[in-house]
Amino acid sequence: MSGPGEYYSNGVLVNIENSTDLHFKYAVLLDRPVESLTNLGMLQFIEDWYGTRYRYGGNDKRGVDCSGFTCAMSSTVFGKTLPRTSREQYDRAQKIPAEYLQEGDLVFFNTTGGVSHVGIYLSNNKFVHASTSSGVVISDLNEDYYRRRFIGAGRL
Repeated sequence: MSGPGEYYSNGVLVNIENSTDLHFKYAVLLDRPVESLTNLGMLQFIEDWYGTRYRYGGNDKRGVDCSGFTCAMSSTVFGKTLPRTSREQYDRAQKIPAEYLQEGDLVFFNTTGGVSHVGIYLSNNKFVHASTSSGVVISDLNEDYYRRRFIGAGRL
């Protein structure tokens, strides 16, 4: 049984009064209700890396490429080890239809030929990735650029 301001979400008792500034910030970025954001570890990881500049072959906060970022986030937040390149991640992932995407799934794009970009799905068509132009950011799968280049989704 839940009390005032509390309810269950995915089996977890949520109290909006216990929401942090991170919950509110990412509720806006992901266009979701504050109380629906229950993975604080994921939000903190994204916050810590947000804006980190893009560097081809990079895998730390001095500069990171797309697959370096997905490796770091998957390991830290979801406890999963990924291969190092976007192509290897695509090859290893179990392919899933886009309509079945869940938090933590991988989304793949053809930006320079073949599988050349990867991000991690969050929710509500939003994904986090290391973009060449803006570094680590959250983007929307429905943005024209990503919609035209989307080649598939996968789960490990």
